[in-house]
Amino acid sequence: MEAYVKSTIENGIGTIEFFHPQSNSMPSSQLRNLVEEINNLSKNNDVKVIILKSGGEKAFCAGASFDELISIKDFETGKTFFSGFANVINAMRKSPKLIIARIHGKAVGGGVGISCAADYTFATENASVKLSELAVGIGPFVIGPVVEKKIGTSSFAQLAINATEFYSAEWAREKNMYQDVYETPEEMDAEIDLLAEKLAQSNPEAMAKLKEIFWKGTEHWDSLLSERAAISGNLVLSDFTVNAINRFKSK
Repeated sequence: MEAYVKSTIENGIGTIEFFHPQSNSMPSSQLRNLVEEINNLSKNNDVKVIILKSGGEKAFCAGASFDELISIKDFETGKTFFSGFANVINAMRKSPKLIIARIHGKAVGGGVGISCAADYTFATENASVKLSELAVGIGPFVIGPVVEKKIGTSSFAQLAINATEFYSAEWAREKNMYQDVYETPEEMDAEIDLLAEKLAQSNPEAMAKLKEIFWKGTEHWDSLLSERAAISGNLVLSDFTVNAINRFKSK
């Protein structure tokens, strides 16, 4: 099955789904398409609330595409690649619509960033989380601000430093990354539908104002996340990182 990003609108609920055959990893094209779909639904007056989900039954999102990471040979290409995740986070942040994330499986790296950039996040018990960036010689610089905002500096540091360990969905719920955790996808989907239907009937202006309050203090993130992308774009060129990524790919 080929990679895709698609959206649907029904009864005021906009749903965006992305998929990639490599554990829902994110090459640049996927990231650009995801930003485009978020922006399109954000501008559509028929959409009152947005659900963000991924396809397949295994990982929610494995983060950056290692195939593309290893192909980066210059700073500008590296910065542009990491700016892809920055653009997704900023699109979610700036959207006047509340965004519900559906996390059905493991979230790694940028997948954790997407989970934290949502305004309300549902997950299953299988949705463990890991920030693996340091293990490949980089660091969660681009997604760091949104993860830290959601779960606090101490918990963000724990994830960033212990970069080879998965933390359970229950851990993520206790740290407020996830608002609700369910045993099965079916239970989770039923609750997502209930909340989305309620929000679709709510006052769009009130929800937009709430969203402004939730994201107060992040107005400088366009420049901040660009600066963070530059850090990652530089580090990805190091021999340490190239060798570490190749080791990861060979496993």
